[in-house]
Amino acid sequence: MRIAVLGGGHGSYAAAAELSEKGHEVWFWRRDADAFDAIRTQGGIELRDHAGTRTVPIAHLETSLADTLAAARIVVIPLPATAHEDLAIACAPYWRDGQVVFLPPGSLGSLLFIKAARAIGNTAHVRFAETGTLPYLVRKHGPASIVVSVYATRLPTGVFPAADADAVIALLRQAFPAVEPAGNILSGALMNAGPIIHPPLIMMNAGPLEHFHAWDIHNEGTQPSIRAVTNALDAERIAVREGMGYAGPHFPLADHYSRDGDEWMYGNAAHEKLTDSGDWREKIDLHTHRYMREDTAIGLALFVSVARWAGTPMPVGEGLLALASAITGDDLYTGGRTLERLGLAGHGQAELRDLLHEGF
Repeated sequence: MRIAVLGGGHGSYAAAAELSEKGHEVWFWRRDADAFDAIRTQGGIELRDHAGTRTVPIAHLETSLADTLAAARIVVIPLPATAHEDLAIACAPYWRDGQVVFLPPGSLGSLLFIKAARAIGNTAHVRFAETGTLPYLVRKHGPASIVVSVYATRLPTGVFPAADADAVIALLRQAFPAVEPAGNILSGALMNAGPIIHPPLIMMNAGPLEHFHAWDIHNEGTQPSIRAVTNALDAERIAVREGMGYAGPHFPLADHYSRDGDEWMYGNAAHEKLTDSGDWREKIDLHTHRYMREDTAIGLALFVSVARWAGTPMPVGEGLLALASAITGDDLYTGGRTLERLGLAGHGQAELRDLLHEGF
C-alpha cells in the first residue's frame, strides 16, 4: 500500500522504517531537504530493535507535500500536536476522496485538519483516526538512526466520522495490526496516555529537572508518591469517559507499570524496557519541552475542558494545569486546545455525539 509519513521526529522515522520493512511503499515527507542527506548516503534508516540492527531503504524521500499526499492511501502524522495547526493549513488543498489520516495520538487534531480543508473549499471525503499513543517507544540516535525499545501491541483508535469506523479500522490494520476500535475521535482522544503520565512526572520532578544536567523522569522520577498522583489523575480520565458513556476497556495507566495485569498499549513490562534503554535520560526544559507544550498545554487542557463540559470533577487535572500555568507564566487552559477553542463547547452531549458520528 502507498503510505505517506509526515514529519521529522522520532515517531515519523520509526513509522517510515517499520512500514517500509513491512513492504509498504512509503512516501516520507519533511520540509528540510538537507535532513534526508544522511538517509540517502546510508541507503536507508538504520533501525535497531529486539530483532537486531539493519538498514531499511525508504522508497521516496520527499519535500513536496503535494506529491506526497497525492500518492497516499493512508497518511500517518506521528508529530506532536503542537504541529497540527500549521500542518493542517499546509495540507488543506491536497486531500482527496478515500484517504485515511492517522494521528497517533491526536488530541482532536482531526478537527483542525478537516476544518482547514473546508475553509478553503476542499470537500473531499477524508476520514481521520486518533489513537492513544505512538505505535513505538523510540528515540533517534542520529540523523539516520533510530532505536525502538517497544512496539505497541494494542492501539485503541477513534474514527471521524465514526459512521465510517469499520472501514477505517480495517484499512489501518493493514499497516498497524495493533489498531483496535475505540468509537469516535473524542473517545480516542480520551485514551491519550501523554496527558496522564507526563504532567505529574515533570511538575513533581521540577527540582531535579532544573538542577541536574539530565534526569530520567521514568526511572528516578517515578516514585510511589508520584505514581499515586498519576493514578488519581487517570481515575479522573476514566470517570470522564464513563460519564460520556464510553465503554471499556479504558486502558488504565497502572497496567503500563504492571508485569501481570491486563495488557496495556505497549504490552506487559513495557515500563522496564523503557527505563532499561536509557534513552529517556534527558534535559527537559519546563517551558519548552513537548511534555509541557503538548501533553499539558494541549492534552491536559483538553481533558479538563471535557470534564468541565460534561460536569465531571477533575480536581487533580485542574491542579496540575494550574501549576503548569504558574511555571510557564501562560494561562494554559485559555490558550490550550479546549472544546471552547474547537467550537464544540456549545453542543449538548447528544448533538456532539451526532456530529462526531456523521462528520461535517
